[in-house]
Amino acid sequence: PADTRFVVSLRLDLRPVPMAQALRELAQWWESLPDLTPLRVPEAGRLPMYSTWYSFHQSVEPAAVEAECALAKEFGCAAVIVDDGWQTRDAGRGYAYCGDWEPERTGDMAAHVRRIHALGLKFLLWYSVPFIGMQSRSYARFRGKFLREDEQLKTAVLDPRYPEVRDFLIGLYERHLREWDLDGFKLDFVDSFSLPDGRPATAEGGRDIADVDEAAVRLLRDVVARLRAIKPDVLIEFRQSYIGPVMRTVGNLFRAGDCPNDAQCNRRRTLDIRLICGSTACHADMLMWHGSEPVESAALQLLNVLFSVPQISVMLARLPSDHQAMLRFWLGWWRAHRATLLDGELRVRRPDLGYTQAEARTAGERIVCCYSAEPVTVAAGDPPLLQVVNAHREAGVVIDLPPGRTWSLTIHDTQGIHLAQFDRRLAAGLHRLPIPAAGLGSLGPADG
Repeated sequence: PADTRFVVSLRLDLRPVPMAQALRELAQWWESLPDLTPLRVPEAGRLPMYSTWYSFHQSVEPAAVEAECALAKEFGCAAVIVDDGWQTRDAGRGYAYCGDWEPERTGDMAAHVRRIHALGLKFLLWYSVPFIGMQSRSYARFRGKFLREDEQLKTAVLDPRYPEVRDFLIGLYERHLREWDLDGFKLDFVDSFSLPDGRPATAEGGRDIADVDEAAVRLLRDVVARLRAIKPDVLIEFRQSYIGPVMRTVGNLFRAGDCPNDAQCNRRRTLDIRLICGSTACHADMLMWHGSEPVESAALQLLNVLFSVPQISVMLARLPSDHQAMLRFWLGWWRAHRATLLDGELRVRRPDLGYTQAEARTAGERIVCCYSAEPVTVAAGDPPLLQVVNAHREAGVVIDLPPGRTWSLTIHDTQGIHLAQFDRRLAAGLHRLPIPAAGLGSLGPADG
């Protein structure tokens, strides 16, 4: 309201430091503020996942999903996210049948989860949090407690200012966690909790909180508290349009916004998140591609998101053999180097051009992903191992070396096939390394 007084803290960073450093320290500043301690990330949230959304859409038949999950485990995934469709047999998209949250398509959800667990995967389930579909029984139950209705999506949006609305959602997730032994939740469309323009924010008519944002945060904090009391390692995923310092206290997985088959967009979005999310796990939007594409093009979907946790959403059983080999190699390499990729010091080049190069480094290694022909610069004080990912379709990467020494170079193609290994004394300056398209080069000192 207009007569409300409030205080704003504004941080102005005027230092001549790289953007990545300024944003990293901004995230640390957020964490130091009252009530903004981030939610801990369980180990499963830092490992590749399989998502049913682009591969199955709403046709998530349990037997088919379980068959894909068995393959996903072999490829290196640690969890599955079962998306929209489990709650309805309607496959016409829209959200008319959300709100009752009964496993109409899945049947015995507890048995389905047990079979997924037996494969060695965690199980996360999708919910469109605010939506009460117009074809659901809950629609009549909550009539009068909606923020608005959306005829195009065929759904109403719940008003979290009503305590009975919050109790319904909290109790729903708590019951499903207990009864179905879920490991996590994909809580979608939280950004739809918003008051239409012109409507006053008041606590009356049964509402116990005036502000919708305050009520939404109250809802999410109560959800997390109740779920963690049952499973301390519960996983909570939020999407890019509703992430930030407050959301880090109630979610531990931040996913890039939807950009199917758009590797460059996924790169920009995941790096945008990584720069400000601190210890919260940054996840890529689900990776998809067509099986008829050249294997190098398919690989770019993964290589563009190496500094985030990959989510795979293609039908693994239908992939050609070279695509399968590529996915096994890169997911295996990602898992072997994830400590650097996820926790190393992140640096980026040319954010104004969508990030032409990105890297992460620890004391022992430096991993550089080249998204353009821009040279990779090596300094005398760099970590001893340099891994260069050629994340585009042209062969060769230019590298700028410090004064001459003998280097050991190992090259793999995008399927992990070993192409070359040699020691060579290289003078200071520019050199073109024969790293193939979507391939990997490892460079280290041969003289110790």
